[in-house]
Amino acid sequence: MEFCMAILDSIRHPIVFVDTDHIIRYLNKAARVRYYEKRGYAEMMGKSIFDCHNSSSGNQIQQLYKRLEDGEDEIFLKINKDQEKVTLVSVRDSEGKLLGYYERFEKKDA
Repeated sequence: MEFCMAILDSIRHPIVFVDTDHIIRYLNKAARVRYYEKRGYAEMMGKSIFDCHNSSSGNQIQQLYKRLEDGEDEIFLKINKDQEKVTLVSVRDSEGKLLGYYERFEKKDA
């Protein structure tokens, strides 16, 4: 587990992993910097992703989650105000069962 966390922390793009109950289970180092240091958010791990979004965004998350359940692996969401490509990515076990998902933020030029 320590190696997995170290690998995720080495990725310079923020990654927020959410389980199938929509609970935030992991933020890599870049995500912790973004949300805790730069934006001043309180601890997010163990909280519902819906606590971080308004009801409109929550409805969109549920619709996107259904698409992941139905087999999609990556869903492009948008280019955000920081000019990052935002993608929702499924995480599956070796048998293809959905374990959760994460938001990936990538600079367009990266």
